[in-house]
Amino acid sequence: MEPTIPDSLIQTLKKQKYHLIGNHSAVKRCKWLYESIVNDRVCYKEKFYGIKSHQCLQMTPSLYYCTQQCLFCWRAQSGDLQVTWDEMKLPSLNQPEVIVNESIKAQEKILSGYKGHPRVNWQKLTEAYQPRNVAISLTGEPTLYSNISELIRTYRQKDFTVFLVTNGTLPKRLSKLSQDPTQLYISLCAPNEQIYNKICRPLIPKAWEHLNTSLELLQSFKCKTALRMTLVKNHNMNNIDEYAKIVKKANPTYIEAKAYMHIGFSNLRLGFNDMPQLTEVKIFAEALAEKTGYNIINESADSRVILLSTKTQKQP
Repeated sequence: MEPTIPDSLIQTLKKQKYHLIGNHSAVKRCKWLYESIVNDRVCYKEKFYGIKSHQCLQMTPSLYYCTQQCLFCWRAQSGDLQVTWDEMKLPSLNQPEVIVNESIKAQEKILSGYKGHPRVNWQKLTEAYQPRNVAISLTGEPTLYSNISELIRTYRQKDFTVFLVTNGTLPKRLSKLSQDPTQLYISLCAPNEQIYNKICRPLIPKAWEHLNTSLELLQSFKCKTALRMTLVKNHNMNNIDEYAKIVKKANPTYIEAKAYMHIGFSNLRLGFNDMPQLTEVKIFAEALAEKTGYNIINESADSRVILLSTKTQKQP
């Protein structure tokens, strides 16, 4: 029997401008797409890695599904809005080619609304109709989609760079990836299992063990890798020594220390004061750099994110 997603949730997501694709995927406009095209302000991914904000497509192949219910996550979780569903049970899977093609069409639909804007940058808008990067990171855990390798491959065949963000709780899926993304992120939002269970609230057994297995796998990838640390004030910004041990084990190309942002459905779980200021993120990053030998090489005040690497030069 196919799992059922409550219609009230579907309607809420549509009101929030999610463009639903098939049974389990979606595209949503990133605010930096608008900022780049209208206000000539760009996302930290452009500042750090050269990814053009106006040519970046933000999507997920697992809109309603995840192995965790993180306190800081902006996605709708089972139990929010007084509705529930099985977050671990995906429906019949849509094929990667369908998802890719429909995601590009959804991006075109999003862009069509900018044509009448008085401040639109027409050169950027024209270029935006040919997206060149996909961030597989919008909501949910993308590796729950069993065809994730083929999804990455299909985007790459269309000349996309691919940023894949995973919570690392499905190491077998990562180990079987037959197509590397351009950059692979693993979220590391706790220094130990006790804090992990409190802030990430896993839905599967041995999740912390699985995450650490994924972190050990990170060095086997040929692509650039990153640890993304979403920092929540008074929840996960201490225990630097424990974070440092994990960083040394994973040995990523980059570390992004990023403030939790009080947006979306996270408002049901955390307060405005749980957002750290950039100065607090920087203090955390400096302490981590001292313990690991990584260098702070860039920052974005707008997104409250600090970039660390063993590299010494700013990117790109």
